[in-house]
Amino acid sequence: MIKKIKWCLALLLITMFAAFPYLHTDKESVYALDESGKLGQQITNALNTPKLEGALAGVSIRDGSSGEIIFEKGADTRLRPASNQKLLTAAAALETLGKDYRFKTEVYTDGNKHGKVLNGNIYIKGEGDPTLLKSDFDQLAAEVKKSGIKLINGNVIADDTWYDDERYSEDLSWMDEAEYYGAAVSPLTASPNEDFDTGTVIVEVNPANVSGKDASINVVPKTDYVKIINHAKTVAADGKKDIEITREHGSNTITIEGTIPLQASKTRQWVAVWEPTGYALDLFKQSLNEQGIKVTGKAKIGQISKKATVLVSHSSMPLSELLVPFMKLSNNGHAEMLVKEMGKVRFGEGSWEKGLEVMENTLKTFDVNINSLMMRDGSGISHVNLVPANELSKLLFAVQGKSWFPVYVNSLPLAGNSERLIGGTLRNRMKETPAAGNVQAKTGTITSVSSLSGYVTNKKGEKLIFSILLNNFVDEEGITKIQDDIAVILANQ
Repeated sequence: MIKKIKWCLALLLITMFAAFPYLHTDKESVYALDESGKLGQQITNALNTPKLEGALAGVSIRDGSSGEIIFEKGADTRLRPASNQKLLTAAAALETLGKDYRFKTEVYTDGNKHGKVLNGNIYIKGEGDPTLLKSDFDQLAAEVKKSGIKLINGNVIADDTWYDDERYSEDLSWMDEAEYYGAAVSPLTASPNEDFDTGTVIVEVNPANVSGKDASINVVPKTDYVKIINHAKTVAADGKKDIEITREHGSNTITIEGTIPLQASKTRQWVAVWEPTGYALDLFKQSLNEQGIKVTGKAKIGQISKKATVLVSHSSMPLSELLVPFMKLSNNGHAEMLVKEMGKVRFGEGSWEKGLEVMENTLKTFDVNINSLMMRDGSGISHVNLVPANELSKLLFAVQGKSWFPVYVNSLPLAGNSERLIGGTLRNRMKETPAAGNVQAKTGTITSVSSLSGYVTNKKGEKLIFSILLNNFVDEEGITKIQDDIAVILANQ
């Protein structure tokens, strides 16, 4: 009888353990912070909106201390991350290059100096600095002058061989190549201002003083590298402001059409140049001229002579500082240059192929399942990139243990903070909610894709990690509010 009872108990235990896994394998089930399931129900309600009918949602919420998943919905489904891809790129760059990493730009010469005359060529070699401004070229030219050179009997040559010659990532649409977010990638490039949109110029259109006259056009920085065709007209003060600025494919011809009323505010547009190496070369040649240094030869693109030696050098800000405009403003050019730089540093080849290989190898060390990822670029502009929300939240948990984590989290936009380089792309979101000044997260937007992943502290002082990926919606209006509502729900716990 006792044996029979023991056997029955054993059978009951076996049955219970056999059934146990099925209690937890439904990925659509609700995981909650409390026994009532209140949190999970709130998040489910936020996702239950007509705007997401026929769309895909991947949501992963983890305990910031243990990494335990406390809510997930579609979180193992591969979805397009948009600029949440930059979370992977930034983590890999910090781990591979280090937070103190700086990019160099160097000026070489293969000539001999006789008094104030340099007989030979002068070279400017780019090594991936995405933050070069006209003022930096001015500084390099001033250093050349300081070395005693007033005349260069030779050419000014730009060397962009630090990376390969692929200018655009694999899936970039041809329609995006003139947009600031789709600018060509070169190790020698320039930015118009301290947003550091590499490889772009700013075109400003102002009204003339008299109706009927051509609009006034200004290019920042001033450069002859782009050709302006101005068809824009000034109209009466009560007229319509309708300006269109386009760049012709395969050239640097920028055409301006439309009308701008008298006394109207200026129209500004960032335009990506065709072949940014030549753009940087033009700015450097300008700077030499402004320093009173005459060049008898031509300005052209080429490779440094083997006998050339360094004349002057410039170093960028450290990566820890560069990450702020990169992540806060979601700078695509920075992402792609970091990918190529990782390939150059680790494998000696500045290409997307080698850079993405470095990213894969590095992400493995964060326990990210790279077999569940499809990575085609560093910025997230590709619609072929695929990442599950659970892998993003797993990364965000793992990087907390890194010495560079304070730099990483500081680079994330801070919800509701109006300062551009603090609030970033979240500066106008979640204002006057418990998420304001609390949520630190990366945004992401491409057509039919919206993402938000990062950190939030709840009312109990507990850190939560979240990743919200929304794909395949057709009505973009109100989509970010769904993400914001979930972030506020988490902050309110």
